[in-house]
Amino acid sequence: MIKNTGTVSESHPMNGGDGTYSYTKNSYLQRAATNVGKAMMDDAIAEKLDVTSDCTFRIADLGCSVGPNTLIVVQNIIDAVQNKYQLSKRPEFQVFFNDHSSNDFNTLFASLPPQRPYFAAGVPGSFHSRLFPESSLHFVHSSYALQWLSKVPEDLLNNSSPSWNKGRVHYKSAPDEVAQAYAAQFAEDMTVFLDARAKELVVGGLMVLIMPAISNGIPHSSTPSGLMFDFLGFCLMDMAREGLISEDQVDCFNLPVYAPQPKEIKELVERNGFFSIERMEITDPLSSIDGPISGQVCTMHLRAGMEGIISKHLELRLLMNCFIDSIRKLRSFQPDGVGKKEGTQMFVVLKRI
Repeated sequence: MIKNTGTVSESHPMNGGDGTYSYTKNSYLQRAATNVGKAMMDDAIAEKLDVTSDCTFRIADLGCSVGPNTLIVVQNIIDAVQNKYQLSKRPEFQVFFNDHSSNDFNTLFASLPPQRPYFAAGVPGSFHSRLFPESSLHFVHSSYALQWLSKVPEDLLNNSSPSWNKGRVHYKSAPDEVAQAYAAQFAEDMTVFLDARAKELVVGGLMVLIMPAISNGIPHSSTPSGLMFDFLGFCLMDMAREGLISEDQVDCFNLPVYAPQPKEIKELVERNGFFSIERMEITDPLSSIDGPISGQVCTMHLRAGMEGIISKHLELRLLMNCFIDSIRKLRSFQPDGVGKKEGTQMFVVLKRI
């Protein structure tokens, strides 16, 4: 029997299917992150990947959601590996698509290319635990998934704690103690994540991680999605003042999402001891998008990613009112300022040593 030493992770799947509010139709901002990182990932595979090509090459995409982004990135990885080994025997490929068991794997599998150059398998479960046998993977990828915490920090719900996040749903506009509670939970989760991947990756294998982030020295109040989360919190408080929901419902609702700084990742990787940092930099995903992003687009993306967790606290009718109000507040929103200038995501390449 496999002993699972990971944490019990809360599940917050993206909206499934391919309808108007689905993640499939509202995830091109995340796809922009993949586009920005493609050349860097190609370079890492060409220069840093150090595994034999005479075996089945196994790839895992952790937090794959429902596509199409995961299918695009998997093909990019395979193309880069084939280019690296073009003068030797090319390996066969096996791809593992991982996400929580509540993820809409049916939509994902239905969209798999019929003539794909790999064997595909789904692996349900939290990446905050072991998922694969020891030394069975050659390449691990995770994009816009590690920002999700395994759980809401407990102190945020304790009204006697300095970290009690009353009247807010995130740490952007909260006291430092709230941000510190988020940071501590992220560190705990990443420690488990790195320990698990260290056992699963072969020596010489690579792991590419892309996540929302802020530059070193930038205050937590400048977190990339913080403005949207603030607007969401304002909408909920407005609904509480109108008597549509209670303030207690707002006080007990916190988004389990955290954007780290590079120094935090560096410290955690060094503490783990089984990976070398081959590349780490802050990038700007918006550089691959033409034109401004409207408030409605931001809100549709917010709904595709957050509707599942919000609906656990609010009935659908109230949820619709909240999103409509968000569209009104975000109509003139443009993601510029500190985030635009400094970059809003982190690209990390780790090598198993």
